[in-house]
Formats: sequence, C-alpha cells, structure tokens
Amino acid sequence: MPKKYFLSILLLIWVSTNSFAQLVLDNQDIYEAANSVNLNSPYHTTLSFFYNLEEGNYKPENAAKTLDLSDVESKNGERLAVKLKQIFEGKGILIRTNDIPNEQNYSDSTSAQDENIYYFDKKKLPGIFLKKTGESWKYSAFSVTQIDKLHSETYPFGTAKLLNILPKIGNEQYLGLHLWQLVGLFILLLLVFLAHWVFTLVVDKLILYLFKRYGYGKVGEDYILPVARVISFYLIVVLLSLFIRVLQLPIEIWSWIVIVFRTLKPFLITIIFYKLADVVAAYFTKLATKTESTLDDQLVPLMRKTLKAFVIIVGTLFILRDGLNLDIIPFLTGLSIGGVAIALAAQDTIKNFFGSVMIFIDKPFQVGDWITSGDIDGTVEEVGFRSTRIRTFRNSLMYVPNGKIADAVLDNHGLRQYRRFYTTLTVTYDTPPALIDEFVKGLREIVLAHPDTRKDMFHVYFNNLSSYSQDIMFYIFFEVPTWGEELRCRHEILVKIVKLANSIGVRFAFPTQTLHMESFPEKKTLVPEYSGGYEAKLNDFLQSELKRKND
Repeated sequence: MPKKYFLSILLLIWVSTNSFAQLVLDNQDIYEAANSVNLNSPYHTTLSFFYNLEEGNYKPENAAKTLDLSDVESKNGERLAVKLKQIFEGKGILIRTNDIPNEQNYSDSTSAQDENIYYFDKKKLPGIFLKKTGESWKYSAFSVTQIDKLHSETYPFGTAKLLNILPKIGNEQYLGLHLWQLVGLFILLLLVFLAHWVFTLVVDKLILYLFKRYGYGKVGEDYILPVARVISFYLIVVLLSLFIRVLQLPIEIWSWIVIVFRTLKPFLITIIFYKLADVVAAYFTKLATKTESTLDDQLVPLMRKTLKAFVIIVGTLFILRDGLNLDIIPFLTGLSIGGVAIALAAQDTIKNFFGSVMIFIDKPFQVGDWITSGDIDGTVEEVGFRSTRIRTFRNSLMYVPNGKIADAVLDNHGLRQYRRFYTTLTVTYDTPPALIDEFVKGLREIVLAHPDTRKDMFHVYFNNLSSYSQDIMFYIFFEVPTWGEELRCRHEILVKIVKLANSIGVRFAFPTQTLHMESFPEKKTLVPEYSGGYEAKLNDFLQSELKRKND
C-alpha cells in the first residue's frame, strides 16, 4: 500500500513537469506561448505571462509586459511579475487553458457594467483580474497595485525571504523536484517533529503540572488536556500551511495540499469547540451540585448535547465553505425549505422538545419526585429532550412524552411540605363515653409527643356512629421529606395507639353481628364490665409510654 501511494505521487510530479506553474496546457498552448508576447485575449496574455516566468524560458521583462504599470513605476515591473506568479503558487490556484476565454472582446457577464475583464478566481483572488486596455489584455492597474499587499498576505511572518534563500541551495532535479525543494521538505518535516515534541512537552507536562499544583489535576487531565492537544495539532497545521507554500511544489500536488489544509483548519477548530463543550458542562455540573434542585442536574447533560450538536452543525458548514470551497447558500436555502416539510412531519417531536423546555422553565417536578397523573404514577428518574423516564412502584420504567406531561395535570407528591395521615379508629358500641373521651385525649398526646408530627394542625375527634362501631377521626401531618420516613412515622404512631388502647381497655370494632341472650346465673355475659377509673389509667399510660421517651 505505501508503495502504491509513493508511485502515485511520482506520477503527479512527472505530470506536473508538463505544465507552467499554475497553468495546465497542451503542446499547442506551448507553441502559441513560445512565439511572442501576445496580448490579444485573456488566453494569450495568460500564456505569455506564465511562459516567460518558467525556468526554461525565464524572461521576466516579457512577463512584465502583461502588467498595466500606469499606476506604478515601470522599473518595478519585473519584480511585480515575479511576485504575482508567487501569489498564484502560494494560493494554489490551478488555471486550465480550456477555461480561459480566447476572445478579444470578451466581457464578464457577472459584472455590473458588463466590462471587458476576466477574473481567475473571484473567491481566492478577487483583486487580480485581466482588463482590456485599448486593444491589449493586461493585468489591470488596480491588480498591479495590490500585488505587494497580496504577496505579504500569502507569505507572512518573513517567509517571503525564504523564496530567495532556498533556491540558492541548488536547482538539480531529483524525482521531479529541485534539490532546494527536497531540502526544504526535509527541514519542514524536521520542524514538524520538533514542534510536535515541544507542544507535547508544554501541554502534557507544563499545563498538567500547573493544574495539579493548584488542586485541579483531574480537571486538567480529563478536560483541559484533550483540548490542549487538539490545539497543538492545529498550531502545527497552521505552521505547515505557512511554510510549505514557500517550496513552490508542482501545482497538481499543491492544489490538493491547499484543500487538505483548508479543510483541516475548520475541522480541528470544530473538534476544539466540541471538547470545550465538556469543559463548560463540567463547570455547570459543579454549579448544579450546589443547588437543592435536582432538575438542573438533568439540564446539564441536555445542555452538553445541545452545544455539541450546535458545534457539529456550524463546524460542518465552515468545512464545506472554507475547506471544500462549496457554496452553502443553496444548501441552507434547501435546508430551510426542507425544514418546513420536516417540521410538519415531526410535529410530535417538536411538541415534545418544547415540552421539555417548559419543564425546565416551570420546574413542575425534579428528579426524585413522586408524581401522579392519570396512568402516570412513580418517581422521576431522568428528563430528556423527548421524554421523561419514570420508575413505577412495580419497578418498571415508564417513558412519557414531554408534550403529554406539559399538558397534563400533575400531582407532585415530592413537593409536599407535610405528608398527611388520615385513618378512622373504630371502637365497639359498648365503650362508655367517658372512656372514649380519655382515649381521644391520649391520641392527642401521642401526636404532640411525636417529634415528626405537625403540632399546629391535626384533628382527633369522635365524629361518627357507623353500623357496627363508634368512629374516631385521626387526621394528622408528618414533617418528613420521603415516603420511607412517612412509613416509619406511621408505624410508630400506630404502635402507640395500640398500646394506649390496651392500657385503658379500649376494644377496636370490626364488622360483626352480635346476638344478645339472657345471662344465666352460672354464666357471665360476654359484654365487658367497665369499672371506671379511666383518667387514672390514661395518666398511667402517659407516664409509662410518652413521658419515658422524653426522659
């Protein structure tokens, strides 16, 4: 496989030797260019310019004749011509003779005034174009004035000086490349490895050391280090894109390298922001842990997913536009039109999404709350974009669309300040009224003595005569946060009630039918005998049961 790629590169280099720098042509083009400086059409001017700047036919004075030097000093013509060719090379602009108009009166139909001008590439080089002056086509006076500026932009940070230094190494050709180009490639690769080593040392050692020193070692290792590594790769790509253009590689290779570099830059930036989403999410996760609500704990993962989706979408658009040089306007237009159809087909999905937004805004419940609504009855486990997961008391998992929850009437048991406990205590009809009074007093003392009951709001009254019992309403509230705590309190209260009843002789009734018969001398009646002294018995219970707990 490596041999195959190597042979492909050699083939590209060999093909590139049959072209003029950025110009791809055939033998007929070479014949027409070799005759003389011809300025009759954009086609002939372009051939004359590149042909006279080739190594085998280097005549910069002839190439300067293709420039409109009316706004600059004519003595700078040769220098500007060479710089213009270097701009074409640095930008990686591939010009094909078949695409250049061979008409003396050619006019650009896209221009406002339908002028006699020709642009090589309006996106990459909007300021460089040919213009008909009199009967001759030349690089316009405006383009000539822009050459120095464009050259410094194409070769920034002093890299332009290397264009004059490297060729002095030697022009011998090996594998289709000059010796100075091969030496430059070797130096560039060496610099890449050196830069990678330096960045790795700085990122993995220095940054991680600083985070560990200030107590954020795990944060640095899990979140900051992955971002820093991608940034180091991005800086290496930037350095490569700056220096490799100095080598003036064959255009067939260089045009593809330019595309790769243009694509890598927005791609790596997208990865950087994708990983930064984890850093932002980690920060908000730390803030969410400081709040009492658990709903914001669910909001953080949703925010992280939303940020990542947004980064991917925006990054893809930049890769298509800046990297692959595609026009994304028709794509966005089609996407907006298709979005209407998608929105109509996905009404329920959109409804559920906005339902989740309303849940996070209104906060009708939070994770861990027990909610009830129709068939919904369970504890909230997770709130997602589309649905909410609810763990039922059968331990099954219920997925409820957020749109349905947003429109439903919810009973949130988890937001209760107090948990109500209501029951009816039934005592037999043979219980004397005085005993019932003492029993009710004892029940109220049980409520007041319990630490988790609401003391300012409870009702204990003898309030009903049913078909088989005398009924006492027992209506109280517990101040506890969970259902488990409520069950514990119920248990403690009911145990105290049973003990109270046993202590003072209260019998609980249940559905029965009683047949009363005349008592016999040798038999005792089944109806218990109440001897009185109920208040003393109650005091004994209060002292033995309730006061003992307070001691």
